Amino acid sequence: MEFSSDTAYEDSGRLESRVGYQLKRVQHDLRMVMEGRLRELDVTTPQYAALSVLAEEPGLSNATLARRSFVTPQTMNQILFRLEAAGLVERRAHPEHGRVLQAFLTEEGEKLRQECAGRVDAVEERMVSGLSQDERSNLLELLRRCSAALR
Repeated sequence: MEFSSDTAYEDSGRLESRVGYQLKRVQHDLRMVMEGRLRELDVTTPQYAALSVLAEEPGLSNATLARRSFVTPQTMNQILFRLEAAGLVERRAHPEHGRVLQAFLTEEGEKLRQECAGRVDAVEERMVSGLSQDERSNLLELLRRCSAALR
């Protein structure tokens, strides 16, 4: 569906024409579908986020992992407790800062993360399936620029 600039201007007061509303709508839809696919593996989206971040940056502290996973440190502590109890993550004292615990994926945690990643990749592919490769690249760049402008 294409809109002329006149139509966009006329509808600018409507919620459906707000960029922020559409971003939230896409985020909500994406999360709902991801949750459904991850639930089949008994994994939540915040748990998957933590596993993914740890795969890229092993040894993060609870606070840093929480920031990178978009949750509070208290929530991340609960997530890590459950992942550790399931044998997916192990925490060790930092070699220089003994009070800081570093989190690492176990071999089982990495296997589960890879299985989850395949499902999430399929969901994301479905989401952008109507876009050309150039449109996908442009969308990614535009979203990065929007985020940078807010920071």
